[in-house]
Amino acid sequence: MVQGPLQSKKAWADKVPAGALGAIAGKFLPSTWTPSNWTPGNWSVGRLPSASLSNHGEPVLGRMGSLEVRLATTKKELKQAQRLRYRVFYDEMSAVPNAASMIARRDVDDYDAICDHLLVLDHDAPRRPFRTAAPQVVGTYRLLRQEVADRHFGFYTAGEFEITKLTESNPHLRFLELGRSCVLKPYRNKRTVELLWYGIWTYVRNHRIDVMFGCASLEGTDPKRLAMPLSFLHHHALSPEPWRVRALSERFVTMDRMPAAGLDTKAALHSLPPLVKGYLRLGATFGEGAVIDRQFGTTDVLVMLPVPTINPRYIEHFGATANRQSA
Repeated sequence: MVQGPLQSKKAWADKVPAGALGAIAGKFLPSTWTPSNWTPGNWSVGRLPSASLSNHGEPVLGRMGSLEVRLATTKKELKQAQRLRYRVFYDEMSAVPNAASMIARRDVDDYDAICDHLLVLDHDAPRRPFRTAAPQVVGTYRLLRQEVADRHFGFYTAGEFEITKLTESNPHLRFLELGRSCVLKPYRNKRTVELLWYGIWTYVRNHRIDVMFGCASLEGTDPKRLAMPLSFLHHHALSPEPWRVRALSERFVTMDRMPAAGLDTKAALHSLPPLVKGYLRLGATFGEGAVIDRQFGTTDVLVMLPVPTINPRYIEHFGATANRQSA
């Protein structure tokens, strides 16, 4: 696998009417939001209370009931996230592990050492037999800031998409890569997802991020069987030219597989993974061309989410929800 897909397939509460999703998907980025006229960090994404934002060095970002969202600070916490990823990607889904991952039962790669790892922990998780009671990692996202990527070996996404062209031509912007997203099956509900996104919003505010991006995955490696969702994203949610990132030429798979006039919009929306629908709700658009990821058994698309284009009501909602510090 070249890019860790954002693939908690059932993580989003799928309760928005198809018509509403269609309206969101049909809205492209405002023409004023182009890379050339942006000032770094000069944006407004709603009113997250400043008191709810952690300092840069504070790992705990929010709490709701027994669930806590925080950044991993120890090797033990990182290993817990890697074990969760293995359970979801390899045991539950169709990813094929290498020998080292199979023996360790952890999803591990070189990028883990340089990324920040966002965790959702359950402090009331059932105690395992013969084990000391401890919070359980039930959700995770992997975050890679541009300045960190530049000091090491670049963005993971660059192995599938031409993201480097966009970042190098816009040195005044701060980019953040999202990847390796997954949630433990019993926790795939609104509360867990809201905490993950609240953690991301807080991280974005703390680091004054301008643009988020990453890969989302459609299950399966046969583009013909994925013609409907791929064509829908191409016709109705393609990134406008300043933000349009193409798949690498040697891995490029066309998404324009059905004519727009022949698409059943309602059926196409229904066929999209919940995570992709969630990105559409937030205002994301998608790159040109897809990439087959044989190791993970998926077809990856590039998600582009400039921060000023995010629907403010979602950020206000996530912020207000996660800011309730309940016991």
